[in-house]
Amino acid sequence: MPNVNKNRSGSQIGSTLAPRSRRSSSGSIDSLWRGVGRGPFIVEYLVIGGGGKGGNSAGNYTGGGGGGAGGYRNSVSGELTGGGGSAESPLTFEVAGSYTVTIGGSGSATTFHTITAAAGGGGATSNCNANVGGSGGSGGGGSAAAGGTRTSSPVQGNNGGSGVGGGCAAGGGGGGAGGGGGGSYEQFFPGNGGGGRASSITGTSVTRAGGGGGAGGYSGTGGSGGGGAGNGGNGNAGATPGTANTGGGGGGTIYGGSVYSPNGANGGSGVVIVRYLTDSAQGWNITGGTITTSGSYTIHQFNSSSAFVVAEG
Repeated sequence: MPNVNKNRSGSQIGSTLAPRSRRSSSGSIDSLWRGVGRGPFIVEYLVIGGGGKGGNSAGNYTGGGGGGAGGYRNSVSGELTGGGGSAESPLTFEVAGSYTVTIGGSGSATTFHTITAAAGGGGATSNCNANVGGSGGSGGGGSAAAGGTRTSSPVQGNNGGSGVGGGCAAGGGGGGAGGGGGGSYEQFFPGNGGGGRASSITGTSVTRAGGGGGAGGYSGTGGSGGGGAGNGGNGNAGATPGTANTGGGGGGTIYGGSVYSPNGANGGSGVVIVRYLTDSAQGWNITGGTITTSGSYTIHQFNSSSAFVVAEG
């Protein structure tokens, strides 16, 4: 029976009083009746940094390393973060406000509110010297040296592959969110980019954050999830950039005289995707990004910098 205000004669006066709590359909106790008050709601996120640029070549037909994938941070329950760690803790929103979303381009970090995904490490330049790949979310491929190391706090990806076989060796592959970059062998065989990692945050499984392929006599393949292919001196086209909004690393390049380009390809831009249970956000007006629904979830995808805006409904 609803709570009401009554006078001494027992007649109702004023409006019905809303109870301070009720049991939701999931069995949990709401702090306030929806429609009367607004409770906190939980947001799961996937935040990916911009992929690293592929390594340049200074000539002599030497191949640069592939760019590492952007950092991969994931809080979807049951899924993994970059590098194979367990899902991070989701965020709780209970105060109206405009929460910044910054999408990183090639070699730049991506930020959502308090969560930052590091940029991918750049592939090493090839100049017949030992050059270590750049560090980042996932590390870039090395040139006659070790690949770059992954970001460690928190872990967001994997290390880049080594360039081995002498000073003018082919480049190693960039690391991906799901696997390390492949190592090269001598001057002809570059490393492939490490594979990305899949998430179903949108309701469909999509793989992102693959590493870029190294360059050499042949072309190193880009990792699954948007990694760009490296250039090859056997008649292949130029290095391939990482795919936009996947955080894929760019492919390394090989260069000699006027043949091919001396510049490695750019990494792909990052992305922010968030979701929350639609029923949990009653009483709030939430905007920002491209909004879709899947089952019981509302999803916001940000392919460019914007804001996640939480307003009183």
